[in-house]
Parts: sequence; C-alpha cells; structure tokens
Amino acid sequence: MAECVEVVDEALRAVARGDVVLPVRTIVWLPDRHGLLGVMPGYLGSEKILGVKAITVMPGNHGSPLDSHQGVVLLFEGERGRLLSILDATAITTIRTAAASAAATRALARSDAADLAILGTGVQAAAHIDAMRVVRPIRRVRVWSRSPANAHAFAIKESARHGIEVAAAESAREAVRGADLICTVTSASEPILEGAWIAPGAHVNAVGACVPRWRELDTEAVRRARVYVDHRPAALAEAGDLLIPIAEGAIEATHIVGEIGGVLAGAVPGRRTPEEVTLFKSLGIAVEDLGAAARAYANALAAGIGADVAMGGERRAGA
Repeated sequence: MAECVEVVDEALRAVARGDVVLPVRTIVWLPDRHGLLGVMPGYLGSEKILGVKAITVMPGNHGSPLDSHQGVVLLFEGERGRLLSILDATAITTIRTAAASAAATRALARSDAADLAILGTGVQAAAHIDAMRVVRPIRRVRVWSRSPANAHAFAIKESARHGIEVAAAESAREAVRGADLICTVTSASEPILEGAWIAPGAHVNAVGACVPRWRELDTEAVRRARVYVDHRPAALAEAGDLLIPIAEGAIEATHIVGEIGGVLAGAVPGRRTPEEVTLFKSLGIAVEDLGAAARAYANALAAGIGADVAMGGERRAGA
C-alpha cells in the first residue's frame, strides 16, 4: 500500500500538469440496471503508457463469494502500442482506490488525525484501513455496516490484523461521532452520512457512489465542506454526491475548490484552518489504474513472476 500511495500520488500530479489523456468513462447499464460495465481508457505521460480498464460493477455481489468489481486492465506501451500485460482489475482497483484516498488524506487532513470512522465493511473498507495507516497515526477505528453481523465480524478480523482497536458501531452517527477521518465505502444509493454528524476539522473520503443518481453524503455534508475531486470533468458528469446538491440549488459547481492533484502539486490551496471540514470525492480515474498497473508489471518482471502469453500483433519470419 505504501508503494501504491506514491504511485497514485504521482498519477494525480500528472493530471494537474496536463500530462494525461483522460476521457470520462463510458458506462453501459444492464437492462434492469442491477449492474453495469465501465470502460476507462487513458494515457499516462510520465510512464509513456496507455491502456484501458474494463470492469463490471455488481452491487448485489456484496455478501457473496464474488467481489462487486470484476474485470481486467490492459496495459500498452506508448511508442509502438504493444500489449504489455493483462492484469486483474479487482486487485488493481482495490489498492489504487484506497491509495488515492491516502494521497488526499495526506494533503488535506490534519496532521494529528488519528480517529478513523469507516462506513462499509467490503473490500474497500479493509483497504482503507491499510491506506489511512500509511499516512496518519491511526489509534482507533470505528466501523458501521447496515448489517450489524458484518460490522462485528469485520471489527474482530481487522483488530487482529492491525493490533489496534477496531470497534463495531451501532449506527453511522455513532461511528463518525468525534472522528477526524471518515471514509464512506458503501454501495449506498441514498445518504448514509449527514453533515450535522461531522466533527469540526474532520476530513472525509467519499468513495462509494459513482453514478449521478447515487450518493453517500447528504446535501449538508457537501455544503459545509471544502470539496476536492480527482478529475473535475468526471465529477461534474458522474458524482451524485455533488450533482444532487447542485440540482437542488444548495451549491454551485464552483463549490469544488479543485482537483486533488493540484493540491499535491502546490497549485491549489488545501486546508486553511484546523476547524474546517475537507472532502475528497473520489470517483476513480484511469490514470490511477495505469500507474498502479505499470508498477505491478515492472515488479512482476523484476521478480520473474506472471505468465507469458503469445497474443499476436508481431510479424514473424515465414508467417
């Protein structure tokens, strides 16, 4: 995780520099809208690579043996367009999403933030504990789920894994009471975090909702926060957490202070006072996947692991 935080930090800075090509992803909904296919192409100039992530998102998989996100990342080199690698998108998505939250937390949260609330108990919940511990001295974690059994099982497992106090909360409000770091990592389509519950000085990473009609935060949570995004065009096309308050007239698009890469690069101001609430609305962008995939590919080559597969695309003598 610590390695991936640095990789994603650099990819986000590349967005601020304009050293990327980053179309807004294409979403294909199933006819009954129980799930979707997302296609995310991009180019990352710092690595001179291009690629695409194709991934299905099936919220109904929660509680089953299958992850909610399934797919592949195809990694190509930028000079001749050779296919370098096919990687598991579930693993890449898990680590890069939490790493992006960590990069934002390092930039925006108070330096002494140590009380963490996690809303959700899926794959991203565990990854976000890992990520937050990379960038802040986490002493206590409270977790909430719509399934109390899941919350208690998660708390026991993560307490043992990290050797710190992880406690199951009976409500989302109880989980976030007094917390200075809050991560919402659910499949919710309606708000599960209210602005009135957020303590002064807290930093929020809102990760779960990724389509215009879904949100995890209520309007007040967004209105009272200093808001940052990973990619402004994507946020204004996809982020229900922001689009719904805009449609209500509670905020304007200018409520978005800037992209988190700009903060990391020193071009956009971050937190101004210890008391203000900061919010990173994460949608996940292709260059995060490409940066993480490129590092995983390089590490695999160095370690001599992975499977070589002949895919064509190269002229051979006598062919």
